[in-house]
Order: sequence, then C-alpha cells, then structure tokens
Amino acid sequence: QLQLVESGGGLVQPGGSLRLSCAASGATLDYYAIAWFRQAPGKEREAVSCISDSDPKTYYRNSVKGRFTISKDNAKNTVYLQMNSLKPEDTAVYSCAAYTTVQPMCIMTPQPYDIWGQGTQVTVSS
Repeated sequence: QLQLVESGGGLVQPGGSLRLSCAASGATLDYYAIAWFRQAPGKEREAVSCISDSDPKTYYRNSVKGRFTISKDNAKNTVYLQMNSLKPEDTAVYSCAAYTTVQPMCIMTPQPYDIWGQGTQVTVSS
C-alpha cells in the first residue's frame, strides 16, 4: 500500500522560495498520478499542481503558473513542488495525494485521489 510523507514546509518571507517533497513508500510511483493540494484556514481545499505517470504531463492552477514547478524523481520515489516568488496568499497546509491510473494525465480535483499524506505547513509572511 502506497504511503506518502510530505516535508519541506516552513516560514518564508514574501518573494522567497521553498521546495516541498512528497516521499512515497510501500510501492513505486508507477501507475500513480500525484497532486499537491493546499488548504488555508476557512477555505476549501484546492489543487495546486499535478503530474501524470508515464511521459509526465503537468498541470497548474492559474495562480501559481510561472512560480511553481512540480517534478518527479523515480529513482527516489519522490515528487517535488518547487515554489518561487511566494506570496502571503500561498499560506496553507500543503498535502500530496495519489490515485492509480493508466491514463497519461492527472486530475485537478480531490476526486479521485484516495491516498493522502499528512500535510506540511507553508507560511508566507514578513
């Protein structure tokens, strides 16, 4: 059974950078689509970015395009989210999630993700 553990969150000033890691264990990331979600206090969970399995395709929500980059290292069984030019509105708990698929795409909604990590806090503040 695939398990996901996030790391890399913290406090950063506006304009700064962080790299989040989503380390997988219990199985390889083959045939899994992976996404990063975030949830700020009082707001709904929203998809930030996702990456498909083979011939990886990547998707981003409009507000992070050009600032965030999702990537996958199959050798390390880890997915990363590089976040640059961070803004206070990026403050949230960031979680990675996975679902099995054979389609060369990923979905930017909580359904059908059925494996979730515990989340890591990202705070952007001066």
